[in-house]
Amino acid sequence: MSTLKSILSAAGLSLLALAGALHAELAQAAGDAKVGARVYAENCAECHSTKEGKNKKGPSLFQGFGRKAGAVGDFAYSDALKASGKTWTEAELDAYLTLPKKAIPGGKMKFDGLPEAKDRADVIAYLATLK
Repeated sequence: MSTLKSILSAAGLSLLALAGALHAELAQAAGDAKVGARVYAENCAECHSTKEGKNKKGPSLFQGFGRKAGAVGDFAYSDALKASGKTWTEAELDAYLTLPKKAIPGGKMKFDGLPEAKDRADVIAYLATLK
């Protein structure tokens, strides 16, 4: 019985260590908003404003994090984006910023995506600050 307790105790400690490592990795993956502002400026700012009510070629991204896709009333979205049913969560933004044309086939955004996961995480962290 004490051998079983030792095995279970060791297994429990291993799971705690694994959970701690996973938590640290997820926290690191969350992104850096300051770096994200630079990545945004280089890749997104030409077409998207961060000012409330100011659309460019694309809609304003002010308060876009958590917003339903296609919800800026005075912007002419593609039918595909309006029908997507998406809400701009971290996961949806990550998929969209990876390959917009794959995430929403028929969308009209003319951007090939951000291939680097770190860049996407940083941009998403930045977008979450636009309140």
